[in-house]
Amino acid sequence: MTRGDFNRRTFLGTAAAASVASRSVWSAAPSERLRIGVIGVRSRGHDLARMFAGLKDEVEVVALCDADTNQLAKPAASVEKIAGNKPRLEQDFRKLLDDKSIDAVAIATPDHWHALMAVMACQAGKDVYVEKPVSHNVVEGRRIVQAARKYNKIVQAGTQRRSTPHVIDAISHVHEGKIGQVGMARAWIHQVRPKIQLGKEGPVPEGVDYALWQGPAVDRPFMPSRFHYDWHWFWNWGTGEIGNNGIHGLDVARWGLRVEAPTAITSGGGKFLLDDDREVPDTQLVTYEFPKAVICWEHRMWSKHGTEGSGFGIAFYGDKGTLLIDDKGWRVEDGEPASGKPTDGALDHVKNFVECVKSRKAPNAEVEIAHLSTRLCHLGNIAYRTGRKLHTFNPATENFGTDTEANALLAREYGPRFEMPSVV
Repeated sequence: MTRGDFNRRTFLGTAAAASVASRSVWSAAPSERLRIGVIGVRSRGHDLARMFAGLKDEVEVVALCDADTNQLAKPAASVEKIAGNKPRLEQDFRKLLDDKSIDAVAIATPDHWHALMAVMACQAGKDVYVEKPVSHNVVEGRRIVQAARKYNKIVQAGTQRRSTPHVIDAISHVHEGKIGQVGMARAWIHQVRPKIQLGKEGPVPEGVDYALWQGPAVDRPFMPSRFHYDWHWFWNWGTGEIGNNGIHGLDVARWGLRVEAPTAITSGGGKFLLDDDREVPDTQLVTYEFPKAVICWEHRMWSKHGTEGSGFGIAFYGDKGTLLIDDKGWRVEDGEPASGKPTDGALDHVKNFVECVKSRKAPNAEVEIAHLSTRLCHLGNIAYRTGRKLHTFNPATENFGTDTEANALLAREYGPRFEMPSVV
């Protein structure tokens, strides 16, 4: 594919198909099924395809798309087995956006594509389910919100704990004051991740459109160690462990404290044990200060010894008790006993999206909610990359005032193919 075939004009051309955006509400009759396409199907996208296919009375998975065509066969077989129909297979996601018969898309691509693809989908008249984190950076996150509002689209983020019954119960317990005034929330993940292969340039595998996969990112040579999944650990495509898993914990912490923008952000850490090519920290601690509380994030990518007895969790520390949420459910310690058993909210979250596409009501992880939580991840990474405490973030303008070094990390440099427009 040449640059002439695949450039910013292509983006504007697809966006111009916003004449389709006259379908500002889902046009199918209540008895008809929502027609959806899934973009990015290697892992999480395969899970989404299965869940949507399982709702076969309400949803039809009509298309699957991946820049690596080698990833299409398994999810296609899953959809056919579950729902009985063979989905169309595509390599270029723009074919799904240009198809007026498709009502919605689910995006499970690498992080660097999430925001721009979601914006393009809104412009093309589609409702959107977009995986976490919803953006690669703060500026692009705000653009999704703007696009959802302008084109009157339902945009649900894949932060499924917003639809998980035991988490909802736990947050209600906090909001009802059952553990008193909460002065601190903590979220964490500790797991052993393998070292990645030291980077060596190699040929692009057959069936992979690497230019399309890189999309808006700056060109980098193909290396197997920076491709499937391990792209998470490079700033050009990923957002590190805080964006990969931290978004889940920080979203719940922010929800429980009912806070939005921090007044100060501090981050420490580094690459201490994983001596490989990754750019992101294998160890990171971030503190977000708010007027009456703090949120702390912590990850170790080389140790599975947990915090508060769990490898992943969220804790709320109140003056009348501590509430813990983890894989065991939720419980209160050193306070009035209360607890709830673990539940899985992934399917509930997908159902919530489908229901909201039909009703046009705001979904549980509506795009503005998702952006504010994802913004915490980005601010933590900016504090880490600048190596200093940040205390000038303005939530109204979403910048750091005169701090040019920090402001430079609010957005990104783009490659020659796609670029997020300043006006969506």
